[in-house]
Amino acid sequence: MSQAKVISLTYELRAGNANGEVIETAEKNSPAQFLFGTGNLIPDFEENVGKLNQGDSFEFTIKSDNAYGPVNDQAVVDLPKSIFIVDGQLATDMLVVGNVVPMRDQEGNPLNGKVIEIGEETVKMDFNHPLAGVDLHFKGEVMDARDATQEEVSHGHVHTGKDGH
Repeated sequence: MSQAKVISLTYELRAGNANGEVIETAEKNSPAQFLFGTGNLIPDFEENVGKLNQGDSFEFTIKSDNAYGPVNDQAVVDLPKSIFIVDGQLATDMLVVGNVVPMRDQEGNPLNGKVIEIGEETVKMDFNHPLAGVDLHFKGEVMDARDATQEEVSHGHVHTGKDGH
């Protein structure tokens, strides 16, 4: 695809296959907009949707290895409880099994960790993407397709609304 495009679409994303659990939807009254052709999307998603035109329907599955990758056991780590002390108090509201906690890695990059288990001295956290190890099944329709503006391409996202964002 030589020209970057903005494609608005409705879709239903399910885990695994057409009968899987619904993960996310975008309806006609509020379609999702994606910037295609800039390398920001999952390549298989771009490949399946990027060439479509307004009114085209689509349905495809992306294997987990080509989506968010397999579950990485190295991304499940035990952290000392002491890092959850805020203003001298253990942040117990944060430390709930199933909670997703925004954190930073050693380089200061943001990442989310899911609390799996709370021990005496440590907290077991999972830093895998929530959809790691999950095949993604997409079904939907293209509502609109247009060439992206130079500004959208340079900013790396779709501009909408009065202020352009």
